[in-house]
Amino acid sequence: MPGGSIYVTSEEPVHGHSPQVMYEQFWRKEADQRWKQRGFKAAGGLAVGLVLAYRFALPAPVLVALVCGLLVGAGDMFWTWRSYEATAVWRGRRRGETITGRLLRRRLSRRGYRILAGRAVPGEASIDHLVIGPGGIWVVDNEAWSPDTEIARYGERLFFGEKYGTSVAKALVKASESLAEVLSRESGVPVTIEPLLAVHGGELRRTVSAEGLTLLKPRLVARWILAGPRMELDEDQVELLARTAARVLRRMN
Repeated sequence: MPGGSIYVTSEEPVHGHSPQVMYEQFWRKEADQRWKQRGFKAAGGLAVGLVLAYRFALPAPVLVALVCGLLVGAGDMFWTWRSYEATAVWRGRRRGETITGRLLRRRLSRRGYRILAGRAVPGEASIDHLVIGPGGIWVVDNEAWSPDTEIARYGERLFFGEKYGTSVAKALVKASESLAEVLSRESGVPVTIEPLLAVHGGELRRTVSAEGLTLLKPRLVARWILAGPRMELDEDQVELLARTAARVLRRMN
């Protein structure tokens, strides 16, 4: 929040509250302030619209000014809502795998890709999505971080805020390698699998690749898969690999 951390307040005790609960408390508490700021922004938009209307001799200058003010206010409201909605998975209000799964099915199913959800590699970690298609195979997992956690690559290392991201990367890379070994052995089709992590929340300004893992926003996962084919699989191979994966991978509840 402006002027301080979203997790600290000097006006009321917060001991024992989770960061998610504290974030929602501050959000509700500052609702009146946001409306006041929105009013000032809308008034500024109205003034700018009025100046432009007279400057360019537009008809109905008052109407032009009102439209500009309304657009500024509506834009601010949408941006504020979008910022809050971006924390929904971190706050436990939405499920990241549901969001990403819907995006994957919408973009990839009609292009010959098969998406298996909620599977577990025998003896390894569970995975949220396994994508098999003409361009190769991808493991897609989902994670959520607080809105002030910067996710970035420095040198060859992955960082989540001030913490190393090595453990997260190693787990997904290992699961992908184990799954590739299992699918290759069971299907007879040699494959490699690229691990992807759909990031919900946090500060991820661009797609990041480090330590064998690629991190990106959920809406960009399907685009990444389509833009970067890793293998060439025909329709029969896609079907064989999908059936093999459905058979050998344990389904998670």
